[in-house]
Amino acid sequence: MKILDRYILLTFIKNFLSTFIILMFIFVLQTVWLYIKELAGKDLDLVIIVKFLLYFSPRLVTLVLPLTVLLTSIMTFGNFAENYEFAAMKSTGISLQRAMRSLTIFILALAGISFLFANYVIPAAEFESLNLRRNIAQVKPAMAITKGQYTTIGEDYVMKVADKQGDKGQFLKDVIIYQKDPSRVGNYTVIKAREGELISAEGDNVLSLKLIDGNYYDEVEQKDFRKQKREPFVKSYFETYTINIDLSEIDNVDMDEKSIDNAYTMLTVRQLNDTLVDISKNYNTYLASLGKAQVREMQLRKLDTSYLKNIPRDTTRTLNLDLIENFEFSEQIQVLDYAKTTVKNTITSIKNRKTDNSVKVKTLSKYEIALHEKFVLAFGCVILFFVGAPLGAIIRKGGLGLPIVVGVVLFLTYHFIGIFAKNSAEDGSVAAWLASWLSTLILFPLGVYLTYRATTDQGLFDLDGFLDPVKKLFQKKKDQKVDPEQPLADFNLSNSEKAILKTKTKRELEDIIANYKAYGYSSTFKEAAETLHKNI
Repeated sequence: MKILDRYILLTFIKNFLSTFIILMFIFVLQTVWLYIKELAGKDLDLVIIVKFLLYFSPRLVTLVLPLTVLLTSIMTFGNFAENYEFAAMKSTGISLQRAMRSLTIFILALAGISFLFANYVIPAAEFESLNLRRNIAQVKPAMAITKGQYTTIGEDYVMKVADKQGDKGQFLKDVIIYQKDPSRVGNYTVIKAREGELISAEGDNVLSLKLIDGNYYDEVEQKDFRKQKREPFVKSYFETYTINIDLSEIDNVDMDEKSIDNAYTMLTVRQLNDTLVDISKNYNTYLASLGKAQVREMQLRKLDTSYLKNIPRDTTRTLNLDLIENFEFSEQIQVLDYAKTTVKNTITSIKNRKTDNSVKVKTLSKYEIALHEKFVLAFGCVILFFVGAPLGAIIRKGGLGLPIVVGVVLFLTYHFIGIFAKNSAEDGSVAAWLASWLSTLILFPLGVYLTYRATTDQGLFDLDGFLDPVKKLFQKKKDQKVDPEQPLADFNLSNSEKAILKTKTKRELEDIIANYKAYGYSSTFKEAAETLHKNI
């Protein structure tokens, strides 16, 4: 490796490591603040908290690494350009591509490492993180309750709260509880309360949930079919109602237990491919059965007309083309009521199946996005390098000022495009593969454009190329004052061309204006001849 390559590579690595450590520290702090309410005051060991942050950190690399590559590229090449080091390189015949050669090899190696990291380290960390959070939630039920989400408490209760308050999150607002019945499948017992409070003494195996100002609903199970049609239920109002939940099983929770192993974030590429094959096969089977079930529910079957031969025809009656008019009034009411009920049931069934289908599509899209993201991380680092390096050379600013602003704006654009695309892919609006690669595909032409501009020593935008034709257009429309002593001073002509024009007579100038193309003159030469002709 030559001295210049070693110097550029070492400078880049120093900036890379310092930027990566700073950004990682910032994102870890953001994670701490995100989960501070869930971790503080739960009597958790320091080792458990450190484990939680350690397992969560690899997920942050998918954000920190591309941002680090972008910022480091802009800062490093911005410093080279600002300190005229690039000017010195170019004076010795070293182009931008030659200066980037050692860093290109480094970035390609980094991309390979990032793929391996995303394929093996992040899934393992997600596996540990999800299982640890599950175990913490079992030991500390208050932590398991999340605002606006359904949460399983114990074995018999599913709870949803609108808000949590208090230093330990023990005060609950707008509580909805579904109590499970081992003998029946479904939600038959519902408890709703305006407020609630989680009460438990230290070392006690019973968690008391005190509900205030609510209602209790329970559907009564009837074995008699005739009574079932009445849909009997019990409803009562209470000012206070206490539910005691047995937590004796929680004392035996092992913080190192790992029972969750099927989340899409904790699978490798091979496992995701195998899972996607199974999910796709199940989804196709579901679609096929969906159509058959709809036909069965609509009772669409071939009409048997053989029995009509044995029925005598009534020639005294004429069939009305409006079929409903062929029935008596009471029969019409029955037919219309039946049709109305059938349509309502069909619409409800279609809505339910639409919801089920959206859930299955979302699940399939998430697994497919998780598969593509492992490759996107590697390619994203390469693309962002070829965006940041030439951009730094163009703006010619290093340090922590303008490069940070430009880099953050570019990365936020890159990141938010990816988020919006993935959200659209979850409901099937956009293909999952396209959603994963969209932000990278958008930045790719930008990287090519910036590399070309930096290589050819051009600015970020060639404003003169856009403004010059406009200026000439307006200059033609207005009469310009020409210096009679130097009428050719404003024209971009060589001295020899100006000398030729000055020796021409008025008639010769007219001939040049009329036949300038035949003589091989340019349009600028013709315009200069016109100007000189006016001043003679």
